[in-house]
Amino acid sequence: MGMIWKGLQMTLIISVGAAALGMLIGTAIALIKLQPKTRAFIAPKAICDVYVTVIRGTPMALQLFIMAFVVFAIRGFPQVVTAIIAFGLNSGAYVSENIRAGILSVDKGQSEACRALGMSSAFTMLRIVVPQGMKNVIPAIGNELVALIKETSIVSMIGMFDLTMAANVIGSGQHLANYAAPMFVVALFYLAIVYLLTLGIKLIERRLRKSEKK
Repeated sequence: MGMIWKGLQMTLIISVGAAALGMLIGTAIALIKLQPKTRAFIAPKAICDVYVTVIRGTPMALQLFIMAFVVFAIRGFPQVVTAIIAFGLNSGAYVSENIRAGILSVDKGQSEACRALGMSSAFTMLRIVVPQGMKNVIPAIGNELVALIKETSIVSMIGMFDLTMAANVIGSGQHLANYAAPMFVVALFYLAIVYLLTLGIKLIERRLRKSEKK
């Protein structure tokens, strides 16, 4: 159990760090892609489009390998930081599309009303449109976080000691029946994490619905 707890800590550190980084990147990219087509945003929009296309079009395992063995192939560089950056960049591409879709789902009439009242575009976007758009994308963001937690199991491929690696080490060299036991225990840990996350997202949705009714 000591090894499993150690692996659980690594899994949670990578998941939380990557989720936070992914939310920051995703929100920034979504806001950039929603800006009007002006000269100032031609290059940023193009960069964001390329980033989203490349990240969503290549396997997560390949991205992790590139980060670990090419970009951050520096002696002594923390593997956990490499993993957080790799998974954060991957998550950010998917989160950006979810947030963009949520913002676009907000009625344009609200933006027009704000402009008619003399509010700036930035104020309207940040204080009126974005908060409503985020409410619409909570289920999609939740699904992305669940997928992120499960995807972190591949960090064992670069030698990191997470939950999956813990089960593999405990079961290696043992009989098949004994090998199945740690795998089953680790599967229960993943299931518990995902269940708690899903429960938390549902509670947030309920509170937002109650606030809307008020």
